[in-house]
Amino acid sequence: MDCVFCRIAAGSLAADVVYSDEDFLVFRDIHPLAPVHDVLIPKRHIPSVNGLTDADRALAGKMLLAAKKVAEQEGLAEKGYRLCINCGPDGTQAVPHLHLHILGGRLLSAELG
Repeated sequence: MDCVFCRIAAGSLAADVVYSDEDFLVFRDIHPLAPVHDVLIPKRHIPSVNGLTDADRALAGKMLLAAKKVAEQEGLAEKGYRLCINCGPDGTQAVPHLHLHILGGRLLSAELG
């Protein structure tokens, strides 16, 4: 298992976990770009958004609802937060495992990248 996120999901690599359920694990980013910067991953390996299929529709919807739950748990819901999914090299996806960044805790720049 050479996917770092799969190792975190399996519990063989430590992470500062903030949320876990049957399908997802959320942990603090080790290089935060905001006061709150969490990473939400599906526990099942999916390489990127491009790896999603029609059979993953429910999982994709649950992913957004899990992100909302974490944002509420982290105290971000009232003032706002950003959800970001990078896809592929030009999208700056650093780890080839689908993941969603949850950022907040301050006014975020409108610029991307």
